[in-house]
Amino acid sequence: MRTTLTIDDDLAGLLKRRARELGVPFKEAVNRTIRAGLGEAAKTRRGAAPKTIPHSFGFRPGIDLDKLGQLADEMEAEAYATSTGRSHDPARRQRSRSRA
Repeated sequence: MRTTLTIDDDLAGLLKRRARELGVPFKEAVNRTIRAGLGEAAKTRRGAAPKTIPHSFGFRPGIDLDKLGQLADEMEAEAYATSTGRSHDPARRQRSRSRA
């Protein structure tokens, strides 16, 4: 990754000297120093990258997958209304009132 980095003058001097000592480009000296500072977290990943395994969830045609959150909200509201004895359906509410 290419980026712009502002390094304090004293650190830049140390890094340049380190690069000369190791006989490597300045960029490599910076990368090695950062890796050493980060320790285990900076070790190069070894092994294959994780694989993504596609899965068919078997949604029926006509189900808009972009609205699954809305569907979940509606189902939750309906379950709450049922558990509290309240109806989410205005027509059902009107029928309930007319019976009372």
